[in-house]
Amino acid sequence: MAACLMLKKSNCKNCYKCIRHCPVKSIRFSGSQAHIMEEECILCGSCYVVCPQAAREVVSEMEVVQLWLRSGEQVYVSLAPSFAAAYPDIGIGGMQKALCQLGFAGVEETALGATMVKREYEALLEEGRDVVISSCCHSVNLLIQKYFPAALPYLANILSPMQAHCQALKADHPGAKTVFIGPCIAKKDEAAHCDMVDAVLTFEKLNDWLSREKVDLQPQMDTTQNSRARYFPTTGGILKTMVQNAPGYTYLAVDGIENCIAALRDIESGRIHHCFVEMSSCAGSCVGGPVMSKLAKANPVQNYMAVAAYAGEQDFDVPQPPKEQLQKVFAYTETREKMPTEEQIQNILHQMGKFRPSQELNCGSCGYNTCREKAIAIFNGKAEISMCLPFLKDRAESFSDTVFKSSPNGLIVLNEQLEVQQINDAAMKIMNIRLATDILGDHVVRILDPTPFADVLEQQRDMPPQRQYLADYQRYVEQTVVYDSDAHLLVGILRDITDEETQREKREDISRQTVEVADKVVDKQMRIVQEIASLLGETAAETKIALTKLKESISDE
Repeated sequence: MAACLMLKKSNCKNCYKCIRHCPVKSIRFSGSQAHIMEEECILCGSCYVVCPQAAREVVSEMEVVQLWLRSGEQVYVSLAPSFAAAYPDIGIGGMQKALCQLGFAGVEETALGATMVKREYEALLEEGRDVVISSCCHSVNLLIQKYFPAALPYLANILSPMQAHCQALKADHPGAKTVFIGPCIAKKDEAAHCDMVDAVLTFEKLNDWLSREKVDLQPQMDTTQNSRARYFPTTGGILKTMVQNAPGYTYLAVDGIENCIAALRDIESGRIHHCFVEMSSCAGSCVGGPVMSKLAKANPVQNYMAVAAYAGEQDFDVPQPPKEQLQKVFAYTETREKMPTEEQIQNILHQMGKFRPSQELNCGSCGYNTCREKAIAIFNGKAEISMCLPFLKDRAESFSDTVFKSSPNGLIVLNEQLEVQQINDAAMKIMNIRLATDILGDHVVRILDPTPFADVLEQQRDMPPQRQYLADYQRYVEQTVVYDSDAHLLVGILRDITDEETQREKREDISRQTVEVADKVVDKQMRIVQEIASLLGETAAETKIALTKLKESISDE
């Protein structure tokens, strides 16, 4: 299958919305990115439409087409009939004028090919086939080829209007290139597998091109009644163009991929017979196509009214090619998905934390309808266990709960009204709280000074660690207050430093006593020194007197 959608990796945000909306679950989640599995995709465009981050982008062939025009190629446009809804009140004349300004050699309506196709549908019913499914919608064709092979014999072996018209254009203009312009992504893949269509552009890319070249669309409506095939892009539009007179047949229009799947199941099971079924994967048919949605033009009522106002009541006057030129063979396309055994499914469910059927919530948050479908996808490498949000939530809560409860520091969580939301065992021990329910929901003033919390809330700035003495509890703590602006919560962290403070006070007391003893010893020593000095002084004086007297007595003799 041709690659028609690209992934913008930087935009993919793990929301799983594309998987939830993919009708065939053809998206593989790996490395935090959602990848399209081309061999399973039916190109319905649901992922492109629903992605809130615009992570899907349609592959553009605009540069190739512009190169053809610059090189002098004759390029003709097959314009999808849904243009009447995408460009209301412009008309085919206005579109031809604008597109020729861009360099195209000519522009015709794909509805001409639709007229050829509907005639072949009528011929199939004349052959007496049991059930005939229209083959205009390539997404429906892929759905049948890949997922409902038993319904393949009922799929009309007829070209699509795009193929039939481009084939006619090439016959009328030998050597010319053909470009289909419409609201469909799947047509790119259809064109890649046939030689009638050389390129496909979307209305979105056409708008970009017209804007870049400053080409304005000028209304130029026609009033021809030979234009009934313009109804083709609406629900029931194919039926509206057909002569519904095949005896014993029921004519049924089904739109929306889920409805198509339901109808195909009924066809495979044999509950539908003698019926012509018009199928379109898009709700509202082609006027509700993925590109129409991106252009904000997916209003089914307005789009139908725009097409109905432009369509006539008679068929286009177009020559019918030989039957063999409009035939097409649809073959079964095998997908790679394998079915695990029940034991393998149960092993995967156990890894997801699903040990009992009651634990299989089937919430669909991962993108799969049931936990078993998710387990099968994991087995096939399309999903990861981490995609189970309840499982992740439980594990995260369990982990954070364990950390919160087992923290040696006291933790208290307040809302912006300073009301206690959570408190752990360490904080309860610090503040002599018996049960958490005694304080939960109450204002923090009941247990702590609210001033630090109020200051942090007002200043929107965390409070660094500060030593506090909680007189009511006779404890010293190192208090930190953190504000979580996203969760609108305040977290108080209390580290009990009572023992540290007690030891510090003991050390200070010992130091003080040591200083006092040292001072006393110094004082006593100074007194002793002074006393010794005094005694030595007296003795020295007496000795001096005695020696002086002795000297004098010797001298007298």
